Formats: sequence, structure tokens, C-alpha cells
Amino acid sequence: MRHLKLPKPRLPRLPRLPRTRAGQRRAVQGFVLLCVLALLPSTWMYVVTGDRLRTTADAPRTEVAVVFGAGLWNGEPSPYLANRLDAAAQLYRTGRVEVVLVTGDNSREDYDEPDAMRTYLSEHGVPDGHIVSDYAGFDTWDSCVRAKKIFGVDRAVLISQAFHIRRAVTLCQEAGIESYGVGLDAKHDLTWYYGGAREILAAGKAALDAVLQPDPRFLGPKEPGVGQALAAAGE
Repeated sequence: MRHLKLPKPRLPRLPRLPRTRAGQRRAVQGFVLLCVLALLPSTWMYVVTGDRLRTTADAPRTEVAVVFGAGLWNGEPSPYLANRLDAAAQLYRTGRVEVVLVTGDNSREDYDEPDAMRTYLSEHGVPDGHIVSDYAGFDTWDSCVRAKKIFGVDRAVLISQAFHIRRAVTLCQEAGIESYGVGLDAKHDLTWYYGGAREILAAGKAALDAVLQPDPRFLGPKEPGVGQALAAAGE
């Protein structure tokens, strides 16, 4: 029985470094240029948010605080999300905000960030009537645009972890909301490192969102929840 000789698989060729000094110089210059372009969006966000970051102790008094979703564990807020909600409850208790807008993902029946956030806040001293839910906050840009166009928010304190807060403030500013951010410290665990690394890529998307101004995945009709909650808070 004759054995067929199979052709050896060809391995992809690795790019070769230029042999001439001029070629090497151009390669280094190209690499540096790519690094600069990759960091431009992050630099832009640092410039936009330079004087807009606060703590829970010195956050400006505003009518609305916006809390962005950060995942659920077995139907309960993840530690990162609970940290955000604790800060929002503190701002409410100290009279720095009157209404909390919780914005998150409810794209499936078995996953409901806004309701879990509402329940947590209610259990930590924020009256249910002073909480407004946005069920279509699928990403930061969607949450900011919907806060402005759907819920009529013009000025707000945003609450998130430090690695995300600059992007949140920048995008809400671009969406037309005068925004200040409370960036929360967090344990430097695997999630923290992942979040920080992810922000480098997310900064590029944020720049595109700011330039292109796309509509959210779901816009829908205007909702009076924030106005009604503010009216109730003033009674």
C-alpha cells in the first residue's frame, strides 16, 4: 500500500525588520505614530474632564445623579455596581442630589440591571419615588444620550469607578449634559486591571461616538420620570 505524501503546511512569514538604517528609522517612526494616535482619545478625555472630577464630599449640588450599570451577580449588583450605588445613596442622604437615574441593561427577561439597582438603593435609604430607571442603557453613549433626549437631564453628577468616569463625563458632555463625575476607588483585582485596559480601546469608540453622534440602539419616546420625581421631591 502506497502512502500519500502530504504537503508540509506553510507557516506564515513573520515581517522582517528593514535592513537599512533609513528603513529602520521609518519603522520606528511609524510605530511611534501609531502609539500617539492610539493615545489621542485618552488625552482628549483628560483635557475635557480636567476640572470636572469630584468626590462624594465635594460633588456639586445637582438635581440628578446618574449611576451606570456594572453587572449583576446572581441577580444582585456586582461589588463594583454596589460601590456606585452606595455613593449615590450617600449623595442623596447628604442632600447633594434629589433624584437618582439608574441606567443599565435589560435586554433579556432574566437580566435586569435597573430593577436590581432600584431595589438596592431603596434598601439603602433612597425612596423609591426618587429613583428613575432607564432600561436601555446598553453602553455609556446610549445612557448619556437617553438621559438627555428621553429623560430631559441637563445637568448631573455621574457615578462610576475611576477608570471609567472620564469617559462617562466626556460622553455626557458631548450629549449635551453639563456633567461632573465622582470616580470611585476600587480594589486592584483582575476586574480593575481588565477595566483599565479596556478603557484604552473604549476611548477610541468614545471619540467616534462624539464625532458621529449615533442614535442609541433604542431611543423610544420621551419619559417624564425625572421631572415627576423632581416635582415629588420638591413637595
